[in-house]
Amino acid sequence: MEFLKGISPREYQIKIFETCKGQNCLVVLPTGLGKTLIALLLVIDRINKFPGQKVLFLAPTRPLCEQHLSYFKKHLPDLFVDIDIFTGQVQASTRRKIWQTADIIFSTPQCISNDIKNSLYDLSEVCLLVEDEAHRCLKNYAYNYVAKQYKEQAINPRILGLTASPGHEQSKILDICKNLSIEHVEVRQRTSEDVKTYLQELQFEKVTVDFPQEFEDLRRPLKQMYESYVDELKRRNVLFGPVNKVTLLNLQNKLFASAKYNTHYNNLLAISACSQAIRLQHALELLETQTLTSFLSYLENLRSQARKGQSRGVERLVNKPEFTFLFLRTKHLLEKGYEHPKIKELLEIVKREKENNANLKVIVFTQFRESAQIISTELNALDNIKSKVFIGQAKRATGKVSTGLSQQEQKAIIGDFAEGKINILCATSIGEEGLDIPEVNAVIFYEPVPSAIRKIQRAGRTARLMEGKLIILITKNTRDEAYYYASRSREKKMYSALTLVKQGLEGNGQQSVNTNVNTNVKLNVKNETQKKLF
Repeated sequence: MEFLKGISPREYQIKIFETCKGQNCLVVLPTGLGKTLIALLLVIDRINKFPGQKVLFLAPTRPLCEQHLSYFKKHLPDLFVDIDIFTGQVQASTRRKIWQTADIIFSTPQCISNDIKNSLYDLSEVCLLVEDEAHRCLKNYAYNYVAKQYKEQAINPRILGLTASPGHEQSKILDICKNLSIEHVEVRQRTSEDVKTYLQELQFEKVTVDFPQEFEDLRRPLKQMYESYVDELKRRNVLFGPVNKVTLLNLQNKLFASAKYNTHYNNLLAISACSQAIRLQHALELLETQTLTSFLSYLENLRSQARKGQSRGVERLVNKPEFTFLFLRTKHLLEKGYEHPKIKELLEIVKREKENNANLKVIVFTQFRESAQIISTELNALDNIKSKVFIGQAKRATGKVSTGLSQQEQKAIIGDFAEGKINILCATSIGEEGLDIPEVNAVIFYEPVPSAIRKIQRAGRTARLMEGKLIILITKNTRDEAYYYASRSREKKMYSALTLVKQGLEGNGQQSVNTNVNTNVKLNVKNETQKKLF
């Protein structure tokens, strides 16, 4: 195609692009199926139609912006347009100058949002707004503000939203469509007829391990302590119905908010009980799904907080005989060489895969940083395995937890992985979204995730240009099982919800989005009212 250098779009990419030319579109494609190329085709089309106007390409992080910039420079002729990037690290006066001269601008939504609020420039001459990772276009995120201002200011508006997975709730997909004024939804799966011919086989393997009796002996008193705090919350009439980590976190937020106006003794004690219940729920998750080492580290951290007098509630928790038993027993088990059975199973999987493929590249995904560090250390003890931890920037210097990686360090690790200096990445959620990590032979979930969005993004790292494997480790009789089935169910619901939204848009246009959103809101209000009454 004209002005496209060094790459040829696939048939489904051309079809989607043709649709996007005429209307605002939300494009839902699994990771690795070429959403950025569709955006590039549309950028070329809009610049040709509206010479002298600009394209604004938003991505949630600077590394993603830089990645898209590099891709565009690689596949556009050198003198076709002026391409530039800026984020909050670039001074405001410099950003104003860049805005005046650049044809395609890559930036984070926060930066553009702040600049518009400060009247640094306006969006009147932007002929295309691209919002990558469009599932973030909910609530008051900066994406929404920029989209709203763009719709009000642009002379020749066109919006393109890109995501691998917008979530499983129809109401939230409708919200995304409403926020971006989406007129059409383009959806493809790995199994779609016009997609599957371009992809390699993805083998799936579910690996289950038993929850050891020694771990069950720890879980029992841990659950007893947890349930005692939950019972206290119910006795204080602040907690009702089924209880899980999310309900406790929501309750904690509610109690803290009410504490500003209600300093009643019952409320203060409820805050303490809720905080301890959340801590014990986290401890249960570490014991069931992570490593015994990380579980002990968390217990040690609670003991440290108690010694420093940081919280009376933690002091009371740590002084319980059940807690003392847990701490001493866990130390004893680790001294005897016990560890979570998923660690051993993971090492066996990696050894087997390495024997079958000398050039093996694997990403191991795990929820927690400390687990990633422990797993990476164990893997590096294997022959011919070079593993590194790949985590985000946030600093956490407590205990043995890593303090995070700078963006430069993240880039260096990805570069080493691409060159084969590293053959296994142990990644947290930073490896799920957007970043241009080289294709791998296998993706291993150390634990299942309940989110359809995260499951799809993790799995999309393999089986693009070469055959790949998706391996999920599951501990029996733990939340691993519930999370595994939850993500499967939500992924099916996501595609069903997308189909309904797509049909609604095709039948009635943008008005149907607004109508459906209002209907969902009314239904939710009605349901909540019924819950309160009955």
